[in-house]
Amino acid sequence: MDLSKIKTLIDFVGQSDITELTVSEKDTTVRIFRTKTTGETAGPISAPAAAAGEACSTQVIAPIFGVLHAASAPGEKPFVAVGDIVEAGQTLFIIEAMKVFNSIAAPRTGRIVRLAGVDGAEIEAGDLLAEIA
Repeated sequence: MDLSKIKTLIDFVGQSDITELTVSEKDTTVRIFRTKTTGETAGPISAPAAAAGEACSTQVIAPIFGVLHAASAPGEKPFVAVGDIVEAGQTLFIIEAMKVFNSIAAPRTGRIVRLAGVDGAEIEAGDLLAEIA
């Protein structure tokens, strides 16, 4: 299976509601999966927090494994820093997987309150990369 076909499959999974895709061709099997990100918290919101008007934060989760890049090139300014206001769709990171560069975009508008990813580190699908409030 060639890299362009794998890139197409990764893009397809990233732009659809599919959370897992397995494709086999000849003696190669590719499995792509992602964790859906939502603006909801895992547990119930307590009454005092809701009364105070606190917004839920959204976690940005790595959809694939690979090498995390916080900037467009080595030595360049990172895409985002803690405290930055981001727009929905704005690039937050790039994940390099099998020489394919995948942009990770902000799922919503908000402020970056946490960056968990380390530039140049290997990450796994499902790892927390950032949190937007």
